[in-house]
Amino acid sequence: MPTHDPQMLKGVLGLLLLSALSTGDHYGYGLVTQLRSAGFDELAEGTVYPGLTRLENAGLLDSYLLRSASGPARKYYRLTDAGATELIHRRASWSDLVESVATATATATSTTAHTAPGEPT
Repeated sequence: MPTHDPQMLKGVLGLLLLSALSTGDHYGYGLVTQLRSAGFDELAEGTVYPGLTRLENAGLLDSYLLRSASGPARKYYRLTDAGATELIHRRASWSDLVESVATATATATSTTAHTAPGEPT
């Protein structure tokens, strides 16, 4: 599996968490395992929980405790209306960013491939 740049991952963590929660309520470790199975193998619990706290403090998530048959109560998270709206915004921003990066890197690659060393680009 690929290793993702930790700084890039940190930048999109909110989008990943909001997206995962758009499918329904989840508890923290369940989100960790879901994201790991989506290809983020190196994602640490110590990264996800602070991200959830930030989103909750921003009013994008609500949380509640639910008893577990296999241990202590688990804290579940769900999107608020503001969180659903923010998810739409972040998805659009992500798409715009991906398109811009693809354009910039394709232009840089084609320019580099056709420019001899020492020639201006």
